[in-house]
Amino acid sequence: MVPGKEGAYGPRMTTTRRLGRRSLMAGALATGVAGGLTGLTGCAGLTERVSSTSRGSRDRLTFQTYGTATETAFYDQLARRFEEANPGVSVDVTAVPFGESSSGVDSGLLSGTAPDVFRVDYPSMGLYASTGQLLDLSGALDELRGDLRPAFYEAVTFEDRPYGIPQHVDTSGVVYRPDLLREAGITSVPDRPEDAWSWEEFGQVADTLRDAAPGGTTPFAVNWQELGAFRWLNWLFMAGGHLYDEDQQTAALDSDAGRRALDYTQSFFDRGWVPAATSTKAATFPDALFTGGRLAMLFAGNFLVPSFADTIGDRFEYAVTYLPQDARRAAELGGNALVATAEATNPDLATEFLVFAASPEQMADFCSAAVVLPTRVSVLEQGLDYAISPQLMPVYEDQITTIEDRDVADVTTPTFAEVNNDLANQLESCFLGGAAVGSTLATLADQVDESAALNRSTGGTR
Repeated sequence: MVPGKEGAYGPRMTTTRRLGRRSLMAGALATGVAGGLTGLTGCAGLTERVSSTSRGSRDRLTFQTYGTATETAFYDQLARRFEEANPGVSVDVTAVPFGESSSGVDSGLLSGTAPDVFRVDYPSMGLYASTGQLLDLSGALDELRGDLRPAFYEAVTFEDRPYGIPQHVDTSGVVYRPDLLREAGITSVPDRPEDAWSWEEFGQVADTLRDAAPGGTTPFAVNWQELGAFRWLNWLFMAGGHLYDEDQQTAALDSDAGRRALDYTQSFFDRGWVPAATSTKAATFPDALFTGGRLAMLFAGNFLVPSFADTIGDRFEYAVTYLPQDARRAAELGGNALVATAEATNPDLATEFLVFAASPEQMADFCSAAVVLPTRVSVLEQGLDYAISPQLMPVYEDQITTIEDRDVADVTTPTFAEVNNDLANQLESCFLGGAAVGSTLATLADQVDESAALNRSTGGTR
């Protein structure tokens, strides 16, 4: 997914403070008030398109997706392959803009016109599963589960039941310009996971780049803008901390690890390592600064690789190295799952389609074409022929092995949209507004606890 085009930087839902989509959806479904749809503005066109074909019949599925042109073209091809393997079955594929996808699905779930199968980002999984919107796939994913790292299976489960197939993952690495680093006197960049820069070493590199300002550039920028504030959690995880305690009920970030992570990331701005315009509330994404030649390094997701190839061309050389490390190595869980609605007309057929989409052959073809990372261990180990810049992908392939189960649990809670919004606001106040580290963490902890309490009050657990 290309951020800024289809919204891949994070959870896509916009919520009113403390009255999120979870409360709206659960309340409307509990009371059966279809009239509540009139309050969901901006999605009539999408709902109309989906409902015009209606929910699938016994031998027909409706599938809604979003994504790049390459991704949506593959999904249409996937549908045709499934039809060939199942004579008499048809799959209608509808591609919509990322910004419309959640509103259309939400209104369709309330009115009974939702697609049978749809694509969803991992931070939205907890919301849909916790409100009973998704088809329980228990028993159908036994073969797939045996080929997944536990963290990726955890991403699609709620109360120990799977509600989707983790089709692919995205994560970040440090993209850099070797020419600018050499110009600043930096001749060694980690080329093995075990040699990833420590925070202190990365800071020394940033100081050197700041002082030398090769080519008039700033040392780096981080990809935590807009809905990507959750990427700050990478630093918390690296420091050995977590957002929640182990039972996912109480905030745990107001800790020594939390203070270390926030102190360090605040120093990005205090020490002039990043442009002020790349804070969490910035209106633009820093990849434009990198492709425009204004950054020496960029924290960037693998989904940007095709965009870099198109935009940079041969104007300058770029490479990728591993994220820095502290108490541990860490990386964020990006990417998407495929799910079926709980009320699919033919749940068995919907389940078969999901299992087919997650088969080794289909996953390998999709990830190779879209330049995204597979969730199956066997597909990752076989090696993929990525369509664009395959030399960059081994670093990203390694980074996803650092994602742990508890990291995933932190970002797939039913109320994570509210938490992500709180992160953006509070980090902005700390980075640029002068708010103290201690008070920022305390405020965030209170807001996380408030979201967790709201979740419990509406019947959600984790």
